[in-house]
Amino acid sequence: MSIDAIRELAADDMQAVDACIRDRLSSPVVLINQLGHYIIHSGGKRLRPLLATLSARACGYEGDKHVTLAALVEFIHTATLLHDDVVDASEMRRGNETANHIFGNEAAVLVGDFLYTRAFEMMVEIDSMRVMEILSRATNVIAEGEVMQLMNCHDADVDEARYMDVIQSKTAKLFEAACQIGGILAQRDAADEAALARYGMHLGTAFQLIDDVLDYSADPEVTGKQLGDDLAEGKPTLPLIHVLREGNDAEKAVVRRAIEQGGREETDAVIVAMHSTGALEYARARAEAETDAAIDAIAGLPDTPHRRALADIARFAVGRDH
Repeated sequence: MSIDAIRELAADDMQAVDACIRDRLSSPVVLINQLGHYIIHSGGKRLRPLLATLSARACGYEGDKHVTLAALVEFIHTATLLHDDVVDASEMRRGNETANHIFGNEAAVLVGDFLYTRAFEMMVEIDSMRVMEILSRATNVIAEGEVMQLMNCHDADVDEARYMDVIQSKTAKLFEAACQIGGILAQRDAADEAALARYGMHLGTAFQLIDDVLDYSADPEVTGKQLGDDLAEGKPTLPLIHVLREGNDAEKAVVRRAIEQGGREETDAVIVAMHSTGALEYARARAEAETDAAIDAIAGLPDTPHRRALADIARFAVGRDH
């Protein structure tokens, strides 16, 4: 199933999600409306809310609460982006100027806070302590992951295990929660709920690992990002960690220097070292293994178009170019 076919399958649900986002983004404070609408409508994939709706439908859910949950998941995700861009002093995202670059850091942080608190208002409306438990825990873990990433910046001694802890907290945890709540809404048993959670965690991990690969290999015209953006910020991602583990002394030295100093001066030399050591291929292979694990996790769910769509999204995650 192509990504276009998947979006067609979920079209009615996603139209309802978009309407919910527009409605719940509304505020009497003009700046919140302006900045919130800018970031929400700046070209995101809406992948996490799509996963929430597909997971619920794959479990046979026929109500409409999944729409509210999908919208609030997008609010949580968007709030993390706003705060990330402030922390990283980013000026571009998805080929557009970041909200903090246009509106200022103060406004971006505060509107991010608004999105978090609006999401928690919407959680209460679902009237499910289990849903609140999953989503509130996920939001807390994401914040922990952001702090861990900050601590790892410019640290060339970060190993693969530490890095995987970061991405599973910072990125994959919201994928996990978005999928798991679909099973909760449908009142599926603990085994199915856990299967969806595993699917989301593996998928989110694969998604981030491919982001790591694309940071050094994608077409900037497609991604709207310069090659080596993570390196410029001193972030030790998996391809860099692989070079530090497998490269020769010169390759290790250039990567260590690049991580510790940040900036773009060493980008070309680092990319050469990655090709020499097979670092990008290694990271992609790790992502493909996570994808296979995601697909295996939901093999026991009923064979429906929505379950097949979830499996194909996992395949899309590792085959994308942006």
